[in-house]
Amino acid sequence: MAITDIPILSMLRTRLEWAQDRQRVLAENVANSDTPKYRARDLAQPKFEDPTQITTAAVSTVSLTRTESGHIAGAGVSGSAFRIESKGNYEVRPTGNAVSLEDEMMKVAANQMDFQAATAVYTRSLNLLKIALGKR
Repeated sequence: MAITDIPILSMLRTRLEWAQDRQRVLAENVANSDTPKYRARDLAQPKFEDPTQITTAAVSTVSLTRTESGHIAGAGVSGSAFRIESKGNYEVRPTGNAVSLEDEMMKVAANQMDFQAATAVYTRSLNLLKIALGKR
């Protein structure tokens, strides 16, 4: 049995990948806080009841190809295996921008705490496996 076949480690790895992708989306929101008509986005949390969320196979997605390094990725092109949510925000500036920096920074802090917790559990799980194998 490979270490990637252990369900708890696979779920933790999925959670870590989700937190990494969410950090990127939240950073895009902050970077576009002055862009007219930009709406903040967020990633939906993975549901581990769905067996496709914990598979180790790569998810194939269709995305635009950037032919030059100077090209900017299109809006809504994330390359993420997770579903992107756009929630309605009631605070909209006259330019149409709906990004609240305070909300985004709170999400970033919560995401960082979630990532650190998942990392700690993942590390402890690996240490328990090492102890069980007598490698410690």
